[in-house]
Amino acid sequence: METGDAIPRVAVVVFILKGNSILLGRRRSSIGNSTFALPGGHLEFGESFEECAAREVMEETGLEIEKMKLLTVTNNVFKEAPKPSHYVTVFIKAVLVDPSQAPRNMEPEKCEGWDWFDWLNLPTPLFWPLEKMVRSGFNPFSD
Repeated sequence: METGDAIPRVAVVVFILKGNSILLGRRRSSIGNSTFALPGGHLEFGESFEECAAREVMEETGLEIEKMKLLTVTNNVFKEAPKPSHYVTVFIKAVLVDPSQAPRNMEPEKCEGWDWFDWLNLPTPLFWPLEKMVRSGFNPFSD
């Protein structure tokens, strides 16, 4: 695999829990285009995982989250992408500050829109790292 100057990056993604549902958006990206993914993005220098989670969720959905908890970390190498990439992905779970908040699509160039999906009836196709977790039996609702 030709990697050139490629270096691993850190992404923080968020399982926002509401009842038995999680928030997913359909990606518009060179990596995982048209797959359903959690809100999240790149960790910025000096940020905590929780700060990144709150910032990315606000930037992408307009939602305020709280009660954040680290769930797991995965190591994802995308060899088949137009540009090979390597992400260490930090998964956080959180709840809405106000359960009546509705997600807004704040970055329509990156996402087709956000919706709530029941954990036992997730849409397809899921973004590869999320699909891998679901198939492994991972459950964000377990403590």
